[in-house]
Amino acid sequence: MPKQVEAGILGRNETGGIPLEERYINMHRQTSTRQSASPRRREEDWEEPPRRRAPSRAAPAPRRRMAGGQNPVTAVLMGFYKFLVVISVLIVAVYAGSRFLIRPPEQKAPAAPPAQAGNKTDPSAGPSGTGTPSAVTPAGRQPRKGVYNILLAATDAEGTRTDTMMVLCYDTTEQTVGVVSVPRDTLLARESGNPRLVYGKGGVEQRAADISQMLGIPIDYYIKVNIRGFISLVDYLNGVDFYIPCDMNYDDPIQDLHIHYKKGTTHLTGQQAMEVARFRKNNDSSGYSDTGRTETQQKLLIALAKKVLSWGNITKINGFVEIFNQSVDTDLSLNDMLYFAGQALNLDLSAAITTATLPGRGDGVYRGYTWCYELDPEGTLEVVNQLINPYDQPLTLDDMNLAKAERYTQG
Repeated sequence: MPKQVEAGILGRNETGGIPLEERYINMHRQTSTRQSASPRRREEDWEEPPRRRAPSRAAPAPRRRMAGGQNPVTAVLMGFYKFLVVISVLIVAVYAGSRFLIRPPEQKAPAAPPAQAGNKTDPSAGPSGTGTPSAVTPAGRQPRKGVYNILLAATDAEGTRTDTMMVLCYDTTEQTVGVVSVPRDTLLARESGNPRLVYGKGGVEQRAADISQMLGIPIDYYIKVNIRGFISLVDYLNGVDFYIPCDMNYDDPIQDLHIHYKKGTTHLTGQQAMEVARFRKNNDSSGYSDTGRTETQQKLLIALAKKVLSWGNITKINGFVEIFNQSVDTDLSLNDMLYFAGQALNLDLSAAITTATLPGRGDGVYRGYTWCYELDPEGTLEVVNQLINPYDQPLTLDDMNLAKAERYTQG
């Protein structure tokens, strides 16, 4: 290669400095010489950019360094570390911010009572008399901050009637829960129609209003689940261990319902848990009544709650959400659910929950309807004040609207 061309290519100036024009001419000549020495190549081949040769294995190219001399691998690791730091800061910020962004749900007043027939106990008859609850907070009482009453309800096999009803009172400040079951056949002071609580138009919203009017307490929210959702939840939790309180032998061909279990602890599938929850009596009429069934349902509910809130099931949150969306009806907003979910993480389910059933007798007769469950006034007042009264002062019977049967089938 001519020395001038070599100097031009390598950038050296051994001739004392070659003018730019002369270097261009020399390189042009060299190119022409190579082109004429290869007659087989077409002219258009020279329009393609020259291909780079693979680097020699004997002399690998040195690793490139970024500005400032930093190795690319080190830069990637440092970038990943900074990313983790930023994510950690965001998680902490979101958690801390959620404590302020998620607001406590609204606390409501008791429902206003409708015009009633005269089957209420006469207030002038003594301490067992009942009055009409106010649509606002009873005089002289204030709602306790952070205390909420939620109606937990489940539909029957047909999905048309709210068959199971419980009032859950959650004190988020003291972290205590009271659960009171309301028998489905509880007698209401209705002027017309079937006087039992489970019947009547309006769905779960009306059942919530009925209970609020009857007991003189607010029902802030409701959660209703259908039987399919209950079965799906238990199966999603891989079943539940439960103590069956008595031998169960019941068959109902019309509903294709067959309940056969022995007393004792049993691992129940979703279908089996549903059957145990629905059981009331055996084929020979032995067993227990509606109040016995509600106690079984309470215990089963607590067993499920413990399993849902256990750390082993935290990873199943997506499945819980899917079951909830398909099988649950509620007036809780997303903010409300997030608030209660956050509060429930601090709840000790083994010690903080107290359960009861409203006391009474189930042989009441009213307007020709038999086997109505008449609440015992004084016993009901005691249970309500102990477990589901959200106020800072006790309720009285004048705050309630308890109905009285006309007579009883068993004297």
